[in-house]
Amino acid sequence: MTDQAAAARPRVLFIVSRAHQLTMKDGSLHTTGYWAEELLVPYHAFTEAGYDVKFATPVGQAPQPDPRSLSAHDDADLQRILDLQNPLVLDDVEVGGYEAVFVPGGHAPLEDLATDEVAGELITEALAAGMPVGAVCHGPAALLAARRADGTPTIAGYRLTGFTDEEEEQGGLAPNMRYLLQDELANLGAEFVEGPPFQSHTETDRNLHTGQNPQSSAQIAADMLEALEA
Repeated sequence: MTDQAAAARPRVLFIVSRAHQLTMKDGSLHTTGYWAEELLVPYHAFTEAGYDVKFATPVGQAPQPDPRSLSAHDDADLQRILDLQNPLVLDDVEVGGYEAVFVPGGHAPLEDLATDEVAGELITEALAAGMPVGAVCHGPAALLAARRADGTPTIAGYRLTGFTDEEEEQGGLAPNMRYLLQDELANLGAEFVEGPPFQSHTETDRNLHTGQNPQSSAQIAADMLEALEA
């Protein structure tokens, strides 16, 4: 495909955490990153539907997959996505140039995107513009930084989901985590809807699409594509 043809394709922005470690309650560092399935499955769904996916991270630092999420196939697949090695700088992104915004999970967003004002502003602008905004698993941590012009949480009054307290407990990290995503989203006035642990579950409220866990990666992509094609 020529550069001109690629430029003509509608674009989807993936906001990806740059964090490689998660700071725990006791001060220890837990190796993390984005979860490969949560990035790859939606990436392929969007590109196969004709969308040009662009990646952006805070300060443009190359993101790192959580090593626990990688299979040999995933690793090879990620190597073919060259934009991951040279992502856009989040500060330089103008959301108006995209058709949708998506945030993959992994524990990494808890470390940086949860407090990233630029990510929060982009998400708020995209929701206000009516474009599909999606986040899966721990990706909804980016919603924690989103604020309206009056300072109120952007997600107040939205129905959504994300990685649950129960799933965090089953994963073994909950006792040493500084905060749990489900609790923080609910504290900001969102209606958190919890599905069975580690089963596909998505929620759509207006143009906000959220998925609970890695198993929800395909369905949230399908939900967003349906909205884009409506």
